[in-house]
Amino acid sequence: MNGVDDVASGPSGIETLRALISAGGHTPIGGTLDFLLTEVGDGWARLTATPSLKVYNPIGTVHGGYAATLLDSVCGCAVQSKLSASQIYTTLELKVGYLRPITADTGLLRAEGRVQQVGRRAAFAEADIKDRTGRILATATSTLLVMER
Repeated sequence: MNGVDDVASGPSGIETLRALISAGGHTPIGGTLDFLLTEVGDGWARLTATPSLKVYNPIGTVHGGYAATLLDSVCGCAVQSKLSASQIYTTLELKVGYLRPITADTGLLRAEGRVQQVGRRAAFAEADIKDRTGRILATATSTLLVMER
């Protein structure tokens, strides 16, 4: 069982995400990169992560792709929370701003995504990653394609 098959076709996007959280919050990518979907509401989502040395780049910090993955994931979940059971999405564009370095010593990260607008064919979301003291470490804006399942 990968967690996704059991909940991937819920009655609505938000109900699917809530079922995923009830099942432990892990998606396959979340299991690989040690992050969990922890909360979801109407037009927003939150995940938590604790980076480790396994996501470091050669210069001794967490790879930017790790932060980008967290931001992309939480933007997507925020948009999914607004979709019907017959709709899916995919990322068209993700713009990331890296404000502070992230290391294994940074500890628990919280990423929160918020929907700005969902239309018939496109959705727009924003997200940030904060450390345990609330400092913003990275931000993103995302454009997502909305499609019928």
